[in-house]
Amino acid sequence: MIPKELIKRVRLLDIKTKLLVDEIFSGEYHSTFKGRGIEFSETREYQYGDDTRLIDWNVTARFGKPFVKVYEEERELVVSILFDMSASTSFGSRRMSKRDCMIEIAALLAFSAVENNDQVGAVLFSDRVEQYVPPRKDKTHALRILRELLYHQVQGEKTDMRNAFDWISTVQTTKSIVFILSDFYDTGYEKSFKLMAKRHDVIPILIEDPFDSRLADSGGIFLLGDIEGHESGLMDMADPHTKNEYRRRLNASRVAAKKLFIALGIDYIEISTERPYIRPLFEFFQRRARRL
Repeated sequence: MIPKELIKRVRLLDIKTKLLVDEIFSGEYHSTFKGRGIEFSETREYQYGDDTRLIDWNVTARFGKPFVKVYEEERELVVSILFDMSASTSFGSRRMSKRDCMIEIAALLAFSAVENNDQVGAVLFSDRVEQYVPPRKDKTHALRILRELLYHQVQGEKTDMRNAFDWISTVQTTKSIVFILSDFYDTGYEKSFKLMAKRHDVIPILIEDPFDSRLADSGGIFLLGDIEGHESGLMDMADPHTKNEYRRRLNASRVAAKKLFIALGIDYIEISTERPYIRPLFEFFQRRARRL
């Protein structure tokens, strides 16, 4: 049985997301992600302002007055949300953790997809594939994805992005839009990422907590732990060598990820839990739409 507190949280997220989708993102999403083409819908009587190039001359001749052909965009897009459930995403130094922020973004993407009659599915992963929700295109299904993200009991603690990328490349045979929600604290997935990017339209969303980068600029002695490795120790951040080593390790995975995306010409979005995620998402949609 689903706890009442979870049901309440799902409803609150549903309401918040619906407002954002209705007011901001639905049109931007539609403009950004085009369907596979256009298909004939119907023939109707000509109205002032219609494109004369669309006049159906056969029907016009038959009825003695102008008729035009009407076309609709053939969408049937498939959206796949790859969601990092590893232990590092549970960290948060602000009002919400990285995972809470990721859940809200995932909800926004899922509801934008179903609002535009697209299919949406999800893959929850850690150091293994935790849960797979096959793509469908109704709101009830989007709510199911949201419940899984909130309610799923994570089995793995570490991150294995290579495994998740290989899995989606194998299972999702239809070309789809793949959003990756993660803090990207992992390495060694480059080959799998490139293969996935050849088959799908991949959009990485990098989530960060400001504490990570600010610690590298601070001084003093801190007791730090590796959430995924269960190791801890004292670090003297006043020591230049320690500070540089911490900064190097912190930046290694994220810098490598960004270099990979840039080399492949892939758009990515950076989100900080310190600031509202709406603006960077909206700006991304606008950039993509302008290039189409």
